[in-house]
Amino acid sequence: MENLVLYRKYRPITFGEVIEQEHIIKTLTHALESGKVAHAYLFCGPRGTGKTTVARLLAKAVNCEKRLQSLNHSATQSLAFEPCNKCSSCVEINEGRAMDLVEIDAASNRGIDEIRELREGIKFAPSKLKYKVFIIDEVHMLTREAFNALLKTLEEPPAHAIFILATTEIHKVLPTIISRCQRFDFHKLTLDKIVERLGQIAKKEGVKVEKSALELIAANAEGAARDAESLLGQVIATCPPLPAASGAGRRVEDSEITLKETEAVLGTTSIATTIEMANFIIAKDLSGALSYINKIVNEGYDIAQFAKSLVSSFRKMMILVSFKNQPSELALMQKLVAPELTNEQFKIILEQGKKFASADFIKLIRLFIRAENEIKSASLPQLPLELAIAEWVGEGEKVIE
Repeated sequence: MENLVLYRKYRPITFGEVIEQEHIIKTLTHALESGKVAHAYLFCGPRGTGKTTVARLLAKAVNCEKRLQSLNHSATQSLAFEPCNKCSSCVEINEGRAMDLVEIDAASNRGIDEIRELREGIKFAPSKLKYKVFIIDEVHMLTREAFNALLKTLEEPPAHAIFILATTEIHKVLPTIISRCQRFDFHKLTLDKIVERLGQIAKKEGVKVEKSALELIAANAEGAARDAESLLGQVIATCPPLPAASGAGRRVEDSEITLKETEAVLGTTSIATTIEMANFIIAKDLSGALSYINKIVNEGYDIAQFAKSLVSSFRKMMILVSFKNQPSELALMQKLVAPELTNEQFKIILEQGKKFASADFIKLIRLFIRAENEIKSASLPQLPLELAIAEWVGEGEKVIE
């Protein structure tokens, strides 16, 4: 376990450990309790939101020896949906050596020949488990011919077979495939939930991390738990280990990873920096804005990422301000548009947004999008962003005159 990356080391092994997908977990666990498991599922949603994890949990639960036994005892039926993680079936699946759990990457096995081979394998009964489970990841990558070859099998699979298809691009999956599956849509995780999970992992790793640093990691993960855990692992690598005598794997207890250290490791800035820049833009303070941009560059941050963050921040302002007189809708839009913001940050950008007109948002967002694209080929990376700010303030026109 020591050599595993964090998202593999702390992958949920029970349904209760899965965060932010309650609507899916509730439906699946009810089906497991009642013994009414479908023959084909379609998991869709953004990357890193738990599709493959839940697929493996479902495969483990339907084959858990202890759970299957508990279905025959009404007194324990309420607990029957969780895999025990102790029987031989659960252990084999957890360790990745279960022959009856077949995982296929459709990105590299997308042709009709691979699907025909899969269809042939389906005919054979499981070697050990009760069900043979086929998880096809990135299923949208299959060719049309491969999809057509899969259709009949999905419609009438053998009683011992369960299919779980996963995709990040549901619009590329044929409607005929979707209609043969139970579809579940995974959602991006909120910042609070990601921060909470990162804090738990950091504690288990024996590392102290500032909450603001965890919030920055969560914001950069853009709602993906896996991305957040990968970034946390990258940040933790900067923390000096204790001497060998103090215990392997532990860290210096009085050493805390700070926001500034996290910004340096990730090469990105926190939400606080876009808030600060917005203040310069509101005041049309050209000198202050240009100094701040160069400060960010000199400290080694990615200026293209900063421009992207400005686009995202002003987009949020534009959308949220349009709901300023409708509190109930505003609360909903906060969850949909800005789930990564804390309540305090949300209030700040909402107040900042009220100081702009609709035309201002259109001009600023277009300026920052243009700057972000031009940064990639600029000899001075900060120059396109500097010009965008100068054009907004109006200094550019004065120079030409």
